[in-house]
Amino acid sequence: MKRLGVLMAVCFVDMLGLMLVAPLMPFYALRLHAPEWLVGPLIAAFAVAQLVSSPVWGKFSDRYGRRPAVMIGLGASAFAYLIFGFANSLWLLFASRIVQGLGGGTTGVAQAYVADTMEPSERAKALGWLSAATSAGVVIGPFIGSATYNFGPAAPGIVAAALVLVNVAFAWKWLPESRVPHPRTASGKHVVPPGVRSVKQALLEIIHHPTRPAHRVIWIYVVGMLALNVVIGVLALYLKDTFGVTEKTIGYFFPIFGAVGVLMRFSLVGWINNRIGEVRTMQLGILLLMIGLLLMPLPAAVLPPSAALPLFIMCLILQPAGTALLFPASTSLVSQRVERQEFGLMMGAQQTFRGIMSIIGPIGATAAFDALGHGVPFLMAAAIVAYAGVLAARERREQPVAAVA
Repeated sequence: MKRLGVLMAVCFVDMLGLMLVAPLMPFYALRLHAPEWLVGPLIAAFAVAQLVSSPVWGKFSDRYGRRPAVMIGLGASAFAYLIFGFANSLWLLFASRIVQGLGGGTTGVAQAYVADTMEPSERAKALGWLSAATSAGVVIGPFIGSATYNFGPAAPGIVAAALVLVNVAFAWKWLPESRVPHPRTASGKHVVPPGVRSVKQALLEIIHHPTRPAHRVIWIYVVGMLALNVVIGVLALYLKDTFGVTEKTIGYFFPIFGAVGVLMRFSLVGWINNRIGEVRTMQLGILLLMIGLLLMPLPAAVLPPSAALPLFIMCLILQPAGTALLFPASTSLVSQRVERQEFGLMMGAQQTFRGIMSIIGPIGATAAFDALGHGVPFLMAAAIVAYAGVLAARERREQPVAAVA
């Protein structure tokens, strides 16, 4: 548990630094005369770099160890935050996001560290605590970012870099290596159990056979993730143009995602899931998400900004509340509908699709925001979630694969 506590502290500070600068990114881009549609690709650059680098970091950590991978990733993040703080051109902002994404590709390494150090029966709980630590960083980071902006545009980047460098020193001293060498053949290659598919094969099967029980739920998860990334992609722009939110006040809005998620996780999610089951919990999550998206443009359309903002925040709260029900329930259903030895593979495939949605969502959302109107991205996302709702409405409770076998 001591190792888990150290890893939680490392992941908390890492996410704290990321969320310290992320909500400010659209404002910095607009200050450098970027068109609003370009904010989407800027946000998505992080996800592209993370998606590309994640398997590389995984292989690196298998060969050289989890500890050096985590510390190199943290070092890359610190460098990225310094670039962000002193960026005086758009290409430097893009460089900052790309380097952040390259460092952020070590998320899977942290999960592998848990698998190395925890007994199988304790891993789900440990990963939950790790998620809670990162969620805490999501809550606190934006507040610090807006507060430090009062000391100048470079201050948030400098503070984020300093926090991460302290984190590197902490990890160097307190985070031991966890990797257990895997068996290899005489040629030096890892021994792969017979019958195990690659992630690429799993991705192609999910695309070509979307109606299989596990694949249906993965697509519901993916559609929900797309909708969430649409909201994240345009939230800062919408708040700026509609309610006059600035760099000094944006930090009060982004913590809603982390705070509501943490409260739901520790209070209602388990209770609801036990009462109505995973399928109905997933359906309820989709319903809350869709209602929130449909209502988000309404307050500003019919009320003055001072009266509309509280109602908008209430609609915004429905996003993390819905996803807090949707994502864990759908992931649990996937685990029940695949063979035990392929659970990790299907989770990897699902996370790959999640990364792709983190790219498509912001780019499409900001393009629609700029060309079609400020409320259009939310309505588009609501239509996307409605389709997921149609898929989810057809789901019925099934016997787990393990029980059938």
